[in-house]
Amino acid sequence: MTAKRLMSGMRPTGRLHLGHYFGALTNWLHFQNMGGFDPYFSIVDWHALTTKYQNTSEVKGNIFEIALDWLCVGIDPELSTIYVQSAVPEIAELHLLFSMLTPHNWVEREPTLKDMVRMLDNDEAAAKEKVTYGLLGYPVLMASDILTFRGECVPVGKDQESHLEFARAVARRFNHVFNVDYFPEPKPEFTTTPLLKGVDGQKMGKSFNNDLKIADTDGDTTKKVKQMITDRTRIAKSDPGHVDLCEVPWPWYNVIDRDKPDVLALVKEECETAQIGCVACKSRLADHINDYFRPFREKREKLAANPEQVHKIIAHGNQKARKVAGETLAEVRDIMGMTNW
Repeated sequence: MTAKRLMSGMRPTGRLHLGHYFGALTNWLHFQNMGGFDPYFSIVDWHALTTKYQNTSEVKGNIFEIALDWLCVGIDPELSTIYVQSAVPEIAELHLLFSMLTPHNWVEREPTLKDMVRMLDNDEAAAKEKVTYGLLGYPVLMASDILTFRGECVPVGKDQESHLEFARAVARRFNHVFNVDYFPEPKPEFTTTPLLKGVDGQKMGKSFNNDLKIADTDGDTTKKVKQMITDRTRIAKSDPGHVDLCEVPWPWYNVIDRDKPDVLALVKEECETAQIGCVACKSRLADHINDYFRPFREKREKLAANPEQVHKIIAHGNQKARKVAGETLAEVRDIMGMTNW
């Protein structure tokens, strides 16, 4: 049986946080390790330029940091292809070709693009000035990322569903316009992990300074966990708590200790009978998080001390990705009647 091609990627905006791990990487690992899939995982540095084109000084370093995070949690270069988007120029050419047949109003209606524009500036007029041609074409480039490798499956969060539907629409349009059945319509493979909040109860993100990172030390993790918002109705330590009102720690327990029902039962009982205060409960959670991620962090330190090995892994992945991308592009040119010189 032929392995199904699987593709996903992340922007190099800095070290990854635990939301990335549970929200995306665990899903990637599931498909990588279950067999029957040929995974391609891209560090999409061109996408980083869509909103950060003024400052590219950190992109190269961030590519290395993301590679470290992927490798330390178990993305295996023997089973998956790890590559940098800009090292595969065929993606850019396919993006150009797709842009010729993608209706303008499709791009304008893309909801995630609208959200990105709003994030640029609260002033609508100022935001419009910051919308570059590259940002406007963001959905088409994402479609090219997937379809260059003729990805059949894309592990994503629900917040990326509209992007994937856009890629499906581009695949359908290409096939219809040129009367072929060439590009598959990539199917989403959603993560089963619920959205994890940052320490302040808001969406976790580097820009919000509320995240826990894969690369954090035990001390950093403990300090951040102790800042987590708990049950706002519990005033004194002697007051019974309510796990259903515990905004951050209880959902985290349900992820970190989801395979330990006895632990979850104990935490719930101690909270709701006031046997333990929130400070002690968060300290215990910090210990559990540190125990979970300690093997990854130790592996990450070893990889960081041998950058040449990491660079070789990326270079090998780039070469493999270019070979597949080149085959796709040659076939697309042929279908479109463009000369392959």
